[in-house]
Amino acid sequence: MKHYDVIVIGGGPSGLMAAIAAGERGLNVLLIDKGNKLGRKLAISGGGRCNVTNRLPIDEIIKHIPGNGRFLYSAFSEFNNEDIIAFFERLGVKLKEEDHGRMFPVSDKAQSVVDALLKRLEQLHVNIRTNEKVASVLYDDQKACGIVTNNGEKILTGAVVVAVGGKSVPHTGSTGDGYEWAENAGHTITELFPTEVPVTSDEPFIKQKTLQGLSLRNVALSVLNKKGKPVITHQMDMIFTHFGLSGPAVLRCSQFVVKELKKQEHVRMKIDLFPDIHEEQLFQRMQKELKESPKKSVKNVLKSWMQERYLLFLFERSGIDPSETFFTLSKDRFRAFVKDCKEFSVKVNGTLSLEKAFVTGGGVSIKEIDPKKMASKKKDGLYFCGEILDIHGYTGGYNITSALVTGRLAGLNAAEFSASLPKK
Repeated sequence: MKHYDVIVIGGGPSGLMAAIAAGERGLNVLLIDKGNKLGRKLAISGGGRCNVTNRLPIDEIIKHIPGNGRFLYSAFSEFNNEDIIAFFERLGVKLKEEDHGRMFPVSDKAQSVVDALLKRLEQLHVNIRTNEKVASVLYDDQKACGIVTNNGEKILTGAVVVAVGGKSVPHTGSTGDGYEWAENAGHTITELFPTEVPVTSDEPFIKQKTLQGLSLRNVALSVLNKKGKPVITHQMDMIFTHFGLSGPAVLRCSQFVVKELKKQEHVRMKIDLFPDIHEEQLFQRMQKELKESPKKSVKNVLKSWMQERYLLFLFERSGIDPSETFFTLSKDRFRAFVKDCKEFSVKVNGTLSLEKAFVTGGGVSIKEIDPKKMASKKKDGLYFCGEILDIHGYTGGYNITSALVTGRLAGLNAAEFSASLPKK
C-alpha cells in the first residue's frame, strides 16, 4: 500500500501552493486532481491574464473580502500579498501593478503563472496524479490517515490537505466534492450560495430587451433593503442583459442581493448615473444647457450626458417627447427625468445559478479551522484551504490572494504535522 507524508487533493491555486509548500519541506508529497490538467481555474482567471494578487494594504484587502475576510488577519501575519509577489518573482514570473492594486504577470498570460508553479512542483519531485478522482478521505478516531481513489485504491498519509474548491465554475473541476469529506470529519458546512454572479429580473423592459447590451460606465449601483435604504453601493461599470444585469458593479452587489432575497420577494437595485453630482445640481446644469439652446430638441441638447438609448428610455419613462424643446418641456416631467438619472431602480428576483457564479459563498465553517495553520479543529492531520472554506471576496485578485495564502499555510503546517509523527 502506498504511503505519502502529505496528500494534497485539488490542483487549483490553493492546492498547487499547498503542494509546493509541503514539497519545500523535503517531504514525499502527492498532489491528486480529477481533471486532466492542473491549474485550470488559474489559466482562465483575470480574463486569461491571471490577476495573481492585489497590492492594496492588508486592511483594504480584508474589506474587499466581505465573506469572513477578518479570519485571514492571522494568515496574513504569516504570509501576505507582498510575500505572494516575492514568491512569483523567485519563480521567474515578473508582475506589474494595474488599476485598484491588481497584480498581473508582465507577460499578460495566465499560462506563464501556471507553468511556473508546475515547474516548481517538478523541481521538488512532488508526485502528481491527474485524471484521478478521490472517492473519500480516511479518518481514524483522532486524525486523517489517507484517501481512497475512485478505483478503490487506498493510499495512506500523515496529513491531508483538502483544496478542491467550491461549486462555482464546475468545468474547472469545482463540483463540491470536499463538503462531504469535511462533514465526515465532523465539520459544519455553512449554506452555499452564488457570489460574484449576474442578477436576474423580470421587469418588462428587461423581458423586451429594450436595453440589452447597453453598458453604463462608473455608475453607483445600490442594493436596497425593505425600507428602501442602501445595504451596499459599488461605483463601477454595469451592463443590461437579456435576463437582467451584469458587469463588475452587479457582480460585487450580487451576494447582498442573495441575502436580501431571504427577507423580501423582490429586491430593488438603484442606479445613480451621476454619483458625483447632487440631484439639484444636475437639474440646474441640465436646465442651463436647455435654456442656452431653447430651439434645439431636448434630445440633441442632452445627448452628450449619456448614451442615446438610455436617454430615450428615461425620456419615455418621464413622458418626455425627445423632439420637444425647452419652451414646451414641463418642469414636472423634467424633474422626474432628472430623478431617474439619479435613482432609477430595477426590481430583481434572483441570480444565475451557483454553477454560473465566479465564486462560491459559504463552505467549511471557519469557526472550526485554526486561522494560523488552516488546520481542522475536528481531526488532526486535516487541513483546508481555498474556496472550500467559508471565505469569499470580490473579483480583483482578492479570492486568489485568499487561496494562495491559505494554501501556503495549509501545506506548510500539514508538512510540519506529518514530519512530527513517529516513523513506522
